[in-house]
Amino acid sequence: MAGDRPPKVRRPAVWTLARLWGPAFVASVAYVDPGNVAANLTSGARYGYRLLWVLVAANGIAMVVQYLSAKLGLVAGASLPTLLGQRLRRGPRLAFFVQAEIVAIATDVAEVIGGALALRILFGLPLPLGGVIVGAVSWLLLSLQARHGERVFENIIIALLVTIVGGFVAGLFVSGIHWTDAAAGLVPSFAGSDSVLLAASMLGATVMPHAIYAHSALALDRHGSVADLLLPRFLRSARWEVAASMLMAGAVNIAMLLLAAAALPDAADTDTIDGAHAAIAAGLGPVVGVLFGVGLLASGLTSTSVGAYAGVAIMQGLTHRKVRPSTIRLVTLAPALVILTLGVDPTWALVISQVVLSFGIPFALVPLVRLSGGPLLGRYANSRPLGLVAWLAVAIIIALNVVLLWLTLVGGT
Repeated sequence: MAGDRPPKVRRPAVWTLARLWGPAFVASVAYVDPGNVAANLTSGARYGYRLLWVLVAANGIAMVVQYLSAKLGLVAGASLPTLLGQRLRRGPRLAFFVQAEIVAIATDVAEVIGGALALRILFGLPLPLGGVIVGAVSWLLLSLQARHGERVFENIIIALLVTIVGGFVAGLFVSGIHWTDAAAGLVPSFAGSDSVLLAASMLGATVMPHAIYAHSALALDRHGSVADLLLPRFLRSARWEVAASMLMAGAVNIAMLLLAAAALPDAADTDTIDGAHAAIAAGLGPVVGVLFGVGLLASGLTSTSVGAYAGVAIMQGLTHRKVRPSTIRLVTLAPALVILTLGVDPTWALVISQVVLSFGIPFALVPLVRLSGGPLLGRYANSRPLGLVAWLAVAIIIALNVVLLWLTLVGGT
């Protein structure tokens, strides 16, 4: 790409750009998955509004990250895993692949368990059976994407995303939120090592590694190779779409924490999703309880489909092998089904899976920031302010993980 400045094109209205939307809304599903539900409800029930600032900060970071991922796919014409697979030697490439697959498995653990919990809440199904059903439905959604293209897949995911929003936001209309206390929660603070663990879990659930890998692939699969003359239009569309989708996802996460802080502090057994659902239904009515279950089910079904999509992009890009989505579906689904069968506490498994994701973020984020700010993107490389913000986000995430590791190993308070 020659020249010092992007070519000048007429700036279309935002509503005309919306016809290009889709990839960011699919990626945003990763930000409202069952792991978010567990982390946000646990945070609100234990600490009220104290950790609200974590969600606000994480959502801001997510906006930057998802735009960089979309830009990388559009401008470079390749997904992040593919670009890494092209640049890494065999040993580092396979090592990177192993950690990325661990992240994908941790993602699926959260999403399948969440969907299974929703099926138990709504229909009383055993957790292992619910996990199998969630895995089968996600495989069906991936099959539709392979047979009928990105647009059909996007439309189904977006419809379920709207269901998630309705399911988790409904309770706010009948709960008594203390807005003064909520505003105080915007000031950064912790309350011991357990709150740091939860903060890392919330961060891992909000800035999810597999969404970083997936968005570049989603943008590329949807739009293909974009002509240089049209790139400014596509990038502007991506900025608006990322802002809209992340604001929606952020609102849902904040709503969950506010709901737990307002409705669950005085209830018993609110550290589990089952207990939180029972308390919500008892305190806010059975209709709100059913809507919560529906939102959780839609969250599990959509997020596990996007997670499997990310797994395909990761494996193909880093192993240089063509793989079937059904193969990835089985690889990432199996550990979740084992956990459900062994009877491990599902809510705690969800929270721990988000901590694992938090440790996987730098491995996706550092290469993303380096590639999007380097010569690969030419004149579309990150500006200095955007680059500084992106590296600051990397530093914050790594620092939080170091603090978490220290508190976990040393037993600090």
